[in-house]
Amino acid sequence: MPLVAGLSFDLTVIWAFLIAFAVFVYVVLDGFDLGLGILFAVEPDRRDRDVMMNSVAPVWDGNETWLVLGGGGLFAAFPLAYAVVLPALYVPILAMLLALVFRGVAFEFRWRTERWRGVWDMAFIGGSALAALSQGIALGALLQGIAVDPAARAYGGGWWDWLTPFSLFVGVAVVVGYALLGACWLVMKTTGPLQERMRTRARWLGLATVGFIGAVSLWTPFLQEGYYARWFSGWGLVAAGGVAAAVLLLAALLERSLSLHRHEYRPFLYALGLFAVCFVGLGVAMWPYVIPRSVTIWEAAAPETSQLFMLIGAAVLIPIILAYTAYAYWVFRGKVDPQAGYH
Repeated sequence: MPLVAGLSFDLTVIWAFLIAFAVFVYVVLDGFDLGLGILFAVEPDRRDRDVMMNSVAPVWDGNETWLVLGGGGLFAAFPLAYAVVLPALYVPILAMLLALVFRGVAFEFRWRTERWRGVWDMAFIGGSALAALSQGIALGALLQGIAVDPAARAYGGGWWDWLTPFSLFVGVAVVVGYALLGACWLVMKTTGPLQERMRTRARWLGLATVGFIGAVSLWTPFLQEGYYARWFSGWGLVAAGGVAAAVLLLAALLERSLSLHRHEYRPFLYALGLFAVCFVGLGVAMWPYVIPRSVTIWEAAAPETSQLFMLIGAAVLIPIILAYTAYAYWVFRGKVDPQAGYH
């Protein structure tokens, strides 16, 4: 029996990291994709928009695989968390899903019409911005805490609890951060005047993103008492200092690579690094809760037999998904041009 109990603990932690990994991969892969759609709004030239869209055409629809994996994994491995979080965040989650669907339709239809191309371009911009905003609002609402009815083991709050100044602020922060990823992606994938404009925009978006990271980081400890204790005592204080130092270092490297050295690939890697550091900070703040300060990962976990069965499937599927994703990005590496395609 002790072995079974130990297995249960290990499986729960493994699944928590697997879901966190899936969510992070989705954020960094679909983040630049959504950011590119947001940047459509400031690039009215048709040829430039074609170049921008061609840069993600071969890979954009595969990025959402990780969103399905993260959501499905949460449902299967942590059913209590799924049962509480989904009702609490119905509005932003439904808005995100509808925006992704509408954005996908716009992506395909804009190539097949001349008369309505402008309409579908606006749909692409709106769908990208709404999806990014909804994701940020959902994150902010989760961080600020979700009311849980312990007796019913269900959501105990109201319909509009997710709508707060903090959640809206995080929503805008995610929109800006995704736009930074999109700009750095286009610096890497394009040439000429479009690349130069994106290089300039990436510098300003980088400053704005770091500002939002700082503001959210200073705001979060005061949302709940547990956050303050975690960040400003013991090892949490060391972790907070390390995260802050990493953010400043990556921000400096991003600025130098864009302005002084004028690198093409490094800005995108530094922008991804900013997201990775923020994700680590988020994990430190939330651990070991899946619903902050209310439900731990062990309280929300499915039975160990279910977790073990699913882990076997995940051990097979995740390497396959990683392999074909890496292969797709490798095949379509390099610059893009609307006339010549990839070269």
